[in-house]
Amino acid sequence: MGALFALSNYNLKKVALSCHAPYYINLNSREEEKVEASKSRLLQTARIAKILGATSIIFHPAFYGEDSSEIVLSKVLRELTEVREELDKEGNQVILRPETTGKPSQFGDLRETIRLAQEIPGVLPCIDFSHLHARGKGMFNTYDGFCMMLEETAEGLGESWISNAHFHISGIEYGEKGEKRHLVFREADLDFEGLLKALLSFGISGTVICESPNLEEDALLLQKTYTCLQGKD
Repeated sequence: MGALFALSNYNLKKVALSCHAPYYINLNSREEEKVEASKSRLLQTARIAKILGATSIIFHPAFYGEDSSEIVLSKVLRELTEVREELDKEGNQVILRPETTGKPSQFGDLRETIRLAQEIPGVLPCIDFSHLHARGKGMFNTYDGFCMMLEETAEGLGESWISNAHFHISGIEYGEKGEKRHLVFREADLDFEGLLKALLSFGISGTVICESPNLEEDALLLQKTYTCLQGKD
């Protein structure tokens, strides 16, 4: 669950809904029954999302295990394509959004996530800046760094993403193995103001989900900061 606010030209009078699929998904499992169960969970989430009027479902795609990034990418592409094809047959246009992940053991750095969206129509990223910050053990935490990530994604995916982006953000605690837990912004080192400034500079439209332990206060803090930056632009 998370609190949200809209970017750019989204209508603030409307409520944008998205769904997060179950966390126990692994499209790279050695056990085929677990892969099939993961795909079933994605399908079920997408079907429920359509009923609720949600436009996107977010999920963590896989773990590396003992495999290389390219091997896992190939497996995830194959399995996720099957999920997308089944939804298309059903007339379900809910966007599948693989999320960038917070631990090096998890498949889902920025480039891998962009690749999935490039290869499969109906797939776009959910960029979790806090996860990438934790995954990099403190990297990706300046205005310029955020701009580099946004530029890479925009170059890879174009207007289809720029006009319909989806982000997660919170404070985050991390260590050598990446993400530990979410924190409120005031207790964390994430430069959320620099991030919002980067989003504003790129003119991106979409939704930011705040995943702070204190949802309401930190979501309002994001919204107020973003509005203030708009006034300075």
